[in-house]
Amino acid sequence: MTSPQQVPQDANTDDEIDLLDLAVRVWQAKFLILSFGFVAAVFGLIYSFNTPPTYEANSLLQLEEKSNQLGLPEGLADLSGDSPRAVTEIEIIKSRLVVGRAVSRLNLDWRAAPLTAPALGHLIATQDIPLPDWDVLQPYMRPGDAIRLDLLDVPPDWLGQDIYLTARDTERYDLELPNGEIVKGRVGETLINEERDFSVRVGHLSGDPGRIFVIRQLPDTAAIAHVREGLGVSEQGRNSGILRLTYTAGDPETARQTLDAIAQAYLGQNADRSAAEAESSLEFVESQLPDARSAVQEAEAALNSFREKEQAIDLGSEGEALLTQIRSLESELLDIEGLEEELAERFTRSHPEYQRLLANKARLEERLASLREEVRGLPSTQREVLNLTRELELAQEVYAQLRTRAQELQVLRASNIGNVRVIDTARTAQNPIAPRKSLILALSVVIGLLTGTAVALTKSYLRNSIMGSEDLEQLGLPVFATLNHCEAASTSNKGKKRLPLVALEDPEHLFVEGLRSLRTGLHFGMLDADTHSIVLTSPAPGVGKSFLSANLAVVAAQAGQKVCLIDADMRRGQQRKYFGLDRRHAGLAQVLARDSALDAALAETPNENLSVLASGPFPPNPSELLMRQDLLDLLKKLDERFDLIIIDAPPVLAVTDPVVLGRAGGTTIGVARFNATHPQEFLAMKKTLETSGVKMAGAILNGYDPRVARGRHGGGKYGYAYNARYSYKSES
Repeated sequence: MTSPQQVPQDANTDDEIDLLDLAVRVWQAKFLILSFGFVAAVFGLIYSFNTPPTYEANSLLQLEEKSNQLGLPEGLADLSGDSPRAVTEIEIIKSRLVVGRAVSRLNLDWRAAPLTAPALGHLIATQDIPLPDWDVLQPYMRPGDAIRLDLLDVPPDWLGQDIYLTARDTERYDLELPNGEIVKGRVGETLINEERDFSVRVGHLSGDPGRIFVIRQLPDTAAIAHVREGLGVSEQGRNSGILRLTYTAGDPETARQTLDAIAQAYLGQNADRSAAEAESSLEFVESQLPDARSAVQEAEAALNSFREKEQAIDLGSEGEALLTQIRSLESELLDIEGLEEELAERFTRSHPEYQRLLANKARLEERLASLREEVRGLPSTQREVLNLTRELELAQEVYAQLRTRAQELQVLRASNIGNVRVIDTARTAQNPIAPRKSLILALSVVIGLLTGTAVALTKSYLRNSIMGSEDLEQLGLPVFATLNHCEAASTSNKGKKRLPLVALEDPEHLFVEGLRSLRTGLHFGMLDADTHSIVLTSPAPGVGKSFLSANLAVVAAQAGQKVCLIDADMRRGQQRKYFGLDRRHAGLAQVLARDSALDAALAETPNENLSVLASGPFPPNPSELLMRQDLLDLLKKLDERFDLIIIDAPPVLAVTDPVVLGRAGGTTIGVARFNATHPQEFLAMKKTLETSGVKMAGAILNGYDPRVARGRHGGGKYGYAYNARYSYKSES
């Protein structure tokens, strides 16, 4: 047999996870886990129905590459430049300029709504929940309550402060201003306070008398910030030039109107920006027109003056040919320089394409230089006429381009066209985007089940109870019997006058069969005992020890043994209730105190072989009574008269009485309860008795339920601290 102080190590003390053991533990706590899931589902439903819905409106805008390719000249289209970057336009849409225009247009800085109840306010406001007619609930919002403001203007120091409107009926109301003043008003009439620069007009009011509505005007910055929180802008695809605008709000129409106002404000500022650019360019071009006109006039005057002076009328055929060729070569060189800039971005100078371009350019420059050399070979008169003619033509060309550009800019300014157009106007989805009730419910159930599983496993591992006889054998104790669970033993004894004896009422019960096996085992286990007395004790209350003792006494008596059952718990003994004894009947306490004779205290039972010595009226000093020599004398007398003495002792870890009884009795047996007693509790009881010189003969496992028994017992270290409390209260 294992040494009393040694606790054998379980075989599976490794760090491997026993999945079967985990599954069994979870299955044992299935009702606890399901209860967590049910509670979480209820809270999830309450949360989803108590959360105001959120609706989303969306719209699509296109950033066009050219601002006005429809119906405008090509030259005018060149002025608009490249398509603006999407990132820049997104920031413009979110700017205070654009959002502020939408806020001003829709008066989004106004707030007017019924007062909602705390905690479950939205649920009460939207569901027809019957509520008691209490005055404390009267101010809060109910289904159908609504208010609409047509005008609100508050002084600067009242911005952001609440103004409370109390409905008197659907046409009259009282206003409580931030300064504490109460004013009366009527729906549809403007209420003005000239001293405070305050004015308000309620256009519609719906609510029972006593209902309270909250009115507030936000500062511009706060209103803009609130709108920007619900605004989302993103580009659809990469470099697509398509912007998707979204706005979320608690009301679908509010979401649509707000997003539409933002889109229109953005379109307006975009068109204004294009018109402003055209206006600025037009001013510059018009400022250059007088100088260009003067340059043309000066060139004409110089040419005419030279002709009159030199009597030169025209260039002649040779001069005209040279001038035409020079113009053509200069135009080709300009085209080649533009093409060279494009090739420089794509190729190096050593690339064949680039080299061919440079060779062509060199030939043109060489030809142009040759023509200019020929010009210098002309007579001085023709040469001067040629130069003056070229200057005049250049001045005329510049003037003509400026006039054309001015006309184009005038058209652009008048058209007021931006580079943005609306593809999809603002529209709100029929269903709210939040709360997603099905998702919330599913997540709530999952979280509840996971929490329940975690709690169940934590309790299981922290309270690693005795689950079989092998747990007791590992503590070095033989197990006399494993008694099946009995429903009568688990029933609360509080307030009952009579407790059931299963051995008499249901003798075929498995629990009773286990007691018969225990009776046989005790018969052979006590052959070497000094006396015929058995002390039944336990580590802590609640193991069913008294129920076991009473039924074991009946079973032993039915076998023909003369049995005496002693209730040694003189603090709250219960044996008298099993046999219908009055609480004032003398018992062990009175015999030890010599206030009653033994024969007077012994109570006979319907079974002639069974006598009961109850605890009697509870004494103030039970431990002191047990320490007397009278206890040994009493057991000696009973041992001479009875074949078996069963002593129902108190728990060891609560009081010292079982130690005294164990030293006086013949055999001490510990009782453990299945799935309730911790191995460390039982080990502590064993060590306590052995320290006092009492050796436990074995153990009994009570309340065994095969339906919840684990197939395998998970080993490991016990993280347990014993702190039992065993209090005694006087019975009423």
